[in-house]
Amino acid sequence: MGHSKEDCQKLRCKEAKPIVFVLGGPGSGKGTQCDRIVRDFGFLHLSSGDLLREEVKKGTELGRECEQLMKDGKLVPVQITLNLIKKAMEESKTTANGYLVDGFPRAIDQAELFEEKVGRPRLVIFLECPKGEMEKRLLKRGETSGRSDDNMTTILKRFDTFQRESLPVVQFYNHLQQNLVIKVSSVPPPDEVYKQIYCAILSFRGGMDGDTKCARPPSHTCDLMS
Repeated sequence: MGHSKEDCQKLRCKEAKPIVFVLGGPGSGKGTQCDRIVRDFGFLHLSSGDLLREEVKKGTELGRECEQLMKDGKLVPVQITLNLIKKAMEESKTTANGYLVDGFPRAIDQAELFEEKVGRPRLVIFLECPKGEMEKRLLKRGETSGRSDDNMTTILKRFDTFQRESLPVVQFYNHLQQNLVIKVSSVPPPDEVYKQIYCAILSFRGGMDGDTKCARPPSHTCDLMS
C-alpha cells in the first residue's frame, strides 16, 4: 500500500536532521541560549546575520552585493539569506546533529519560503521578554559591545520591526501545527530558562525518560519547572 503525499512528507521530516528555530525580540537572550543548545546537542548554529557578514568577509561576488545593499540601508533579499542557510546546512550534513536557526525567519513571507524550499522546523522556541527588560539588556551590552545598533534610537526601531513583522511569525507557526511552538520566559537567569529549552528538545529526540532534569513532558507553554 503506497503512502500519500502528506504521509511521505511526514516520513521525510522524521528521517531528516531536526531544524530548530529560536525566535525572540532584540535582547531576549537568543545567542545565550543557542550557545547552550550547541554545547549539549551538537547542533549547527546558523545565524542569518553572521552568515551574511561572513560572506562579505570572503569577498565573493555575492558578498560584495550584500555589502552594498547593507551600506545603502536596504534589506538583503530573502532568497539570498535562505540560500546561505541552505548552503551551510548542506556543507555540514555529515557532522551536525541538527540545525539551530537564529534570526530567521523574520517575517511571514520568509517563513513560508523556508517551508517551501527547506522544510518545516521540528520546534520553534519563542523567548518571551518584556520590552523594558530587553531595552535594559541592550543598553548594558552597548557599553562594551561596540555594536552600532545598541543605542536607544536604533533599539526602538528594532522593537517596532519585531512587533510588526516578527511576532506574526510566531503566530504563523502556532496555527500551522499543534505544539510546534513553545513559549519560554527569558526573564529568569539563563540557566533556568535553558532547563525548559533543554527538556523540549530532549522530548522530540526521545531521551527525556532517562534524564533527571526533565520531570515531565513539556507542553506547548513549556511550563516544565514549576
